[in-house]
Amino acid sequence: MPDNENNRKGSTTMTATTTPSPTLDTERADLLAELATARIALTTTVRGLGDAQAGEHPTVSALCLGGLIKHVASIEEEWMRFVVEGPSAMRYDLPDGVTWADLAAGTAREFPQWAIDHQNDFRMAPGETLAGILARYERVAARSEEVIASVPDLSATHPLPEAPWNDPGAVRSVRRVLMHVIAETAQHAGHADILRETLDGQKST
Repeated sequence: MPDNENNRKGSTTMTATTTPSPTLDTERADLLAELATARIALTTTVRGLGDAQAGEHPTVSALCLGGLIKHVASIEEEWMRFVVEGPSAMRYDLPDGVTWADLAAGTAREFPQWAIDHQNDFRMAPGETLAGILARYERVAARSEEVIASVPDLSATHPLPEAPWNDPGAVRSVRRVLMHVIAETAQHAGHADILRETLDGQKST
């Protein structure tokens, strides 16, 4: 259900992202600090915007600033579930009779819910607010620190789920998951910079 908390027409007040606990070992603290820095780079791009502006599509793509933050939060949340639960947290099942080729071509007679959810993450749905999206991102960040703090070994691995973009038999360590989430967040922070500058000429830095 869309989060209507703090639904205002004015600008959204930014909140601080979660910072790593001082009790973590150096490697975990460094990785989480780098992730927090990337999150700040992303969320800074919506400073001063209202809900309507955050949902606008200022370029030829369907991307909007609120949607980018939703997407990155979902990606981080999903990978943290993978760290805890393994490949069952990232299943990519297809409906009966639907192939990956159908899905890639957009001709599938039925689309799996995970694909629909993925597309919806890139847009702000009616009733969603920027404040609610940012609050959810804060909760995801806090959960990530809990997960990483509780994992006995950053070298522990899980097999990746079956999907065309994953090599058969490939595995991912907790360390590599964190590096991937950092890279993904930083990449989308760059996209968000372009969207914000195109939207109203403002730069996030």
